[in-house]
Amino acid sequence: MKKILGIELGSTRIKSVLLDESANVIAQGAHDWENKLENGFWTYSLDDVWGGLQASYADLCKNFGEKIEHLDGIGISAMMHGYLAFDKDDNLLVPFRTWRNTSTAQSAKELSSALSFNMPQRWSATHFYQAVLNGEEHIDKVTFLTTLAGYVHWQLTGERVLGIGDAAGMFPICDKCLDYDKPRLEIFDNLLKKHGLSVHLYDLLPKALCAGEDAGNLTEAGARLLDPTGTLKAGAKLCPPEGDAGTGMIATNAIKARTGNVSAGTSAFAMVVLEKPLSSVNESIDVVATPTGKGVAMVHANNFTNEINAWAGLFDEVIALAGATIKKNVLFDKMYEKSAESDDEVGNLIAYNFLSGEPIVGMESGVPLVMRLPNSKMTLANFTQMLLYSALGAMSIGMEALEAEGVKIDDICGHGGFFKTPFIGANAMSAALGAPITVMKNAGEGGAWGVGVLALYNVLKQGTLDEFLDNLFASVEKETTIADEKTKAKFALFMQNYKKGLSVEMEATKKYN
Repeated sequence: MKKILGIELGSTRIKSVLLDESANVIAQGAHDWENKLENGFWTYSLDDVWGGLQASYADLCKNFGEKIEHLDGIGISAMMHGYLAFDKDDNLLVPFRTWRNTSTAQSAKELSSALSFNMPQRWSATHFYQAVLNGEEHIDKVTFLTTLAGYVHWQLTGERVLGIGDAAGMFPICDKCLDYDKPRLEIFDNLLKKHGLSVHLYDLLPKALCAGEDAGNLTEAGARLLDPTGTLKAGAKLCPPEGDAGTGMIATNAIKARTGNVSAGTSAFAMVVLEKPLSSVNESIDVVATPTGKGVAMVHANNFTNEINAWAGLFDEVIALAGATIKKNVLFDKMYEKSAESDDEVGNLIAYNFLSGEPIVGMESGVPLVMRLPNSKMTLANFTQMLLYSALGAMSIGMEALEAEGVKIDDICGHGGFFKTPFIGANAMSAALGAPITVMKNAGEGGAWGVGVLALYNVLKQGTLDEFLDNLFASVEKETTIADEKTKAKFALFMQNYKKGLSVEMEATKKYN
């Protein structure tokens, strides 16, 4: 039996899965972690990265029940974008700046204009140029930029490479040459020259690789980083490291034109594979790539389930006060199921889940906020429905921009924790996106399983990736949900109130940030 390891470093959990040659999960492990706000930046320390990886892998090994001395393949995935800058001696120059930071508005605006391409605040090149604009001391010392997935892969293999989907979150990709967009690189370099820098951005970026290309092997040093016990041996083949967007596409078999997927966790993004390039630049729509290099339109919401999770924690405390206990997954199921009893106005309750900034609606920083109108009906059903709908608010606004572009969608597949409770999350998402939502049985596996599948493909090399995925998903159980007219009307009314209240949220962010 082949053993394939997939690891994804998500925003709140580092998840590991062990797959067999049929992509069945035979063991899994996890480690919870949280970002920290330090000196104005959301970050994770590199010590936390390795401590978390080792804990997640050790948990997997314990659950597998046998010693793992050899792995056939490994795939690394992580939250996309952000800023990891290293010097010539491979020292990290500034703490990791994650995708959550919204401190690069000036850079994003200047680059988007100069490149005629939407450069989101999260992207690595945007962070780099903002550091240039800020005159930060470390800029002259930078010799290598990468993402979190690229960093972990580099340490495990010695290879400075990146899957093309993740690379597309560093700098625009040319889907014809399957590399960074050279004309735009030249424009970027000219901007750097105006600030006294002679460096070429291309020389700082990891090599972009498509799915199935050779990305190196686990070294002895890499094996010790992953498994300090000394049990795991070197030699496993690694696939190109990918971002969570790319692994989400794999986990939902959404890499063909007019297919789409929605990943819904701490943050959320809806992605649609394009038939042709977008006709205009829109700051609500990112253009990234599939793991094979096809153009993808992405609507990314920085904040998604964080407030649902926070309120679930409060409800758990109330339950404990009554001398009772409840499992976490059962609590979430009960909350979701209760939301189905909400009235047509969702009680005239409104909420904003902006723990951090939300560029889609112009928020540079965040303040979670709950409001209720004078005629509100404060019931548990309305409150939980409000939490679900408010998580979808920013994404819904972004999808309106995609619809205006005339982008056609045949199928949207959902995955992530939001869909673990049957029907409820999918029904809300369908109302928000105005499209059917298909949830596969493996929806909860998410990106760790997705990158494990990429690693399996890298080992087996059976046909094209499209063919490989079609064969793999042929027998997967799935369920499609289409929101009815009543649900669509309920969500539309909620969004009317949501949009009216955005000015209140804006004032709150000004007062408390």
